[in-house]
Amino acid sequence: PSGTVLPDLPMLERDEERERLARLLARGRSVRVTGPSGSGRSTLLEAVAADCERLAPDGVVRLSGYHRTPADLLHDLYAAVFDAPLYRPERAELLEAVQGVGAVVVLDDIDFGGAALDEFLDATPECAFLISATPDVPAPSADSHLEEVFLSGLSRTAGLELLARAARRPLAEDEASWAADLWFESEGLPLRFVQAGALLRQRDALRDDPAAREAGGGQDVPLPSIAEAASPAALLAGRLSEAAHDALRFAVALGGECPHQVHLRALSADTHADAALGELLGCGLVTAAGAHHRLAARVTDQLAEEGYADADAGRAHAVAGHYAWWAGHP
Repeated sequence: PSGTVLPDLPMLERDEERERLARLLARGRSVRVTGPSGSGRSTLLEAVAADCERLAPDGVVRLSGYHRTPADLLHDLYAAVFDAPLYRPERAELLEAVQGVGAVVVLDDIDFGGAALDEFLDATPECAFLISATPDVPAPSADSHLEEVFLSGLSRTAGLELLARAARRPLAEDEASWAADLWFESEGLPLRFVQAGALLRQRDALRDDPAAREAGGGQDVPLPSIAEAASPAALLAGRLSEAAHDALRFAVALGGECPHQVHLRALSADTHADAALGELLGCGLVTAAGAHHRLAARVTDQLAEEGYADADAGRAHAVAGHYAWWAGHP
């Protein structure tokens, strides 16, 4: 439904990893969780963070590594632990301050590994880190003593359960067979079942709409093909509001980065445009990236193939003009 956000779905088949990660952090070890985009890394990290709230003297600190350098993250850690608004210490003071921080640091979507990661970890010896990364991020060095946990896809049983929960109802027999094919094609990635659940909810809405049934000659609405379910962005977007379409076009023009929902109203000249983010979250087209949102894995390319990138230059220019104006009006 328009403007609603899909309720948090439970983790499935991740209890073993969750317990292992909590045990390692309780012993002061640092861990890197590696899995492809859409495998549920962020959901797992958030669950483990909740388990570790009372583990360290400085509590749990949540940071986003998305497009952040080691220096950026040290400043982010400083800002999260110390009460020093609008203050940015020089490097020597920064390193001295973070040396004494004792926290469980949950660092999602890190962009670097190797020597840069070693240097970052060495600067914070009293912290235990829970880090997530995709397989293309450089691995930790052999001397980092960082535990590695790899996330695979869900089993077929868990995939069907997740789809039923995302669809908000039990699956019919033909839908269960369809979901089994989707599981094989998607290698069990949870994101794909969240998106498939949104397709089923849209199908339900069409089946309950007399006008839609009439337009279809009175026939039932067919299930999407596996090809459509494998690349669902255009089909999902086509049944959303115009404000959501506009938000997607801005995001494609910005390489997958979503403008903040407050700014969407100004960019699209629609006072209700901020509700578009709820629609996009509800169907799995966007995902959180720190304090903002970006298009989910593969969505940018799928939308570009359907013409959402046709006016990229003009939209990127409009965003640049708006933010230049906004930055000049504190």
